[in-house]
Amino acid sequence: MSTQITTARLPPETRNKLVILSRMKGKTKSDIIKDSLDFYYKQEEEQIDSFKLGEPYFGKYDLGESNLSTTYKERITEDLRARQNSY
Repeated sequence: MSTQITTARLPPETRNKLVILSRMKGKTKSDIIKDSLDFYYKQEEEQIDSFKLGEPYFGKYDLGESNLSTTYKERITEDLRARQNSY
């Protein structure tokens, strides 16, 4: 497996945590960074997959009103008043 070197600038506190974790786990700093990046990539892929899964349904059922999320309190109040007046 061919590897390449990549440089990253870390704040002193982050680097110190990396050094301490490296010693505690008995792993190289590179291995910890690789594991961390793999974990991050996996999380990102899961979020992308979740979005893509629902993508065909987004906007599929257009009710013709674009402000439903901002006027829900008004609509509930109107509905309750109409029900009270119907009794």
